[in-house]
Amino acid sequence: MPDAVSAPTSPAATPRRTVVVTGATGYIGGRLVPRLLAAGCRVVCLVREPRKLDARPWRHHPAVTVLKVDLTDPGAVAAAMRGAEAAFYLVHSMIAQGRDYRQQDLTLARAFAKAADDAGVGRIVYLGGLGEMGKDLSEHLTSRREVEHALAATGVPVTVFRAAMIIGSGSASFEILRYLVEHLPAMVTPRWVKTESQPIAVRNVLHYLVACLNAPATVGATLDIGGPEVLSYRDLMRVMAEARGLRPRIVVPVPVLTPRLSSLWIHLITPVPHTIARPLAEGLRNRTVCRDDRAAALMPQQLLTMREAIDAALGKRAEDEVETAWTDAGAMPGDPDWAGGTTYVDHREIQVAAPTTTTYATAAAIGGDTGWYGGNWLWRLRGAMDKLIGGPGLRRGRRDQHDLVVGDALDFWRVTDVVPGRRFELRAEMKLPGIATLTVTVDPDGADGAKSRLGLTARFRPRGLLGIAYWYAVLPLHGLVFAGMLRGLQRAAAKATAAAPTAASTPPA
Repeated sequence: MPDAVSAPTSPAATPRRTVVVTGATGYIGGRLVPRLLAAGCRVVCLVREPRKLDARPWRHHPAVTVLKVDLTDPGAVAAAMRGAEAAFYLVHSMIAQGRDYRQQDLTLARAFAKAADDAGVGRIVYLGGLGEMGKDLSEHLTSRREVEHALAATGVPVTVFRAAMIIGSGSASFEILRYLVEHLPAMVTPRWVKTESQPIAVRNVLHYLVACLNAPATVGATLDIGGPEVLSYRDLMRVMAEARGLRPRIVVPVPVLTPRLSSLWIHLITPVPHTIARPLAEGLRNRTVCRDDRAAALMPQQLLTMREAIDAALGKRAEDEVETAWTDAGAMPGDPDWAGGTTYVDHREIQVAAPTTTTYATAAAIGGDTGWYGGNWLWRLRGAMDKLIGGPGLRRGRRDQHDLVVGDALDFWRVTDVVPGRRFELRAEMKLPGIATLTVTVDPDGADGAKSRLGLTARFRPRGLLGIAYWYAVLPLHGLVFAGMLRGLQRAAAKATAAAPTAASTPPA
């Protein structure tokens, strides 16, 4: 049976219908849940790591139930879905590791379809990908088609939405586009930059997903969804340049850049790793234009132009109001099992002339635009080296410049544990011959609460002799990087504390 993480709502507060959402920790799912709540639904989220939802503003809504469920277990999934009118299937792999992701997606879809049938779910709603059928359909889009068929195999009606590129703050497609335009005034590109596409704003996608619940004609239907314009990727780069106030980019398409080479190029220039960039690049080689406008007729709304969608996304990013990001869906490993193996530990701490609240807030802002408070050039060098060997590098940044949430990406780290005001732990996702974590702790130092003690603990569990050699090779640099980081945090927290009384004594305007 699934592990219930929040209690279901009381009968008096139960909304009209119950819907299930898979992928609630991902980019679309994380935005869909609050909109379903606004539409009067009771939402059951099936997740593998509930802690990733702890900081969502809707997490403790009385109409939300979060269940920890393994989607490969049809029995557990069926038990969790009983009584649901609809189930949103928003699970798919964007990680192109060989061809395994196709089989993995197919296996999960088959298990979910069986569970939905056993539970008596009214229908499944699936967000797939646009693309003209044929032998040249990309591996990624072919996988989406296979998932569609697998979901419908048991007879449960499936509403399929097929979308092209989705543009919104924090989406992988948006970040690739933004980075290319902002960083490259001239570029050699694959010839698919001329291929026609019909991109759509994320808010329009969410409207369709919610509105279909009140549109009986969508049951069992396959609907193409897109924005009001048909554009090439070259056109999108022009629109992005205009929105950013930049001169038109010089684009030279060449036929020799394959999807694999294109994904590696994207990996080096943007925050998106090649494992995610490759399926996106493969999809762009296919013409992705809606075949009809049935979705718009059945569920009318104002469709944003790409300039409107890009302006909205840039505005959210500038205001630090990115609701979800493409990095949210990354696998979040549990705390590593350090028992039974050699673990190297480097622990350092320093006294800070600031209360624990200020010290923690300062430390929790590391990475992203803030930087690492010390040895930033070394961090950038390590990030560049990581990008060259296939790692994420530093360009992922962070979702929010102040708050940390379990599951967040933070440069080339992943947040694996947070105790607000006291500690947080990061697990390295850069390419390493072992498992590395970085733990930051803040404790009071003295009875008056005016000082605190800031601790920094690096742990590394090597894999083989190469891992051991790596640890001893980087150990001398810790004195520069971690010691410098502690001193930088000490200065920043003390400065914030010193400025606080001045700010507090200033009369409000």
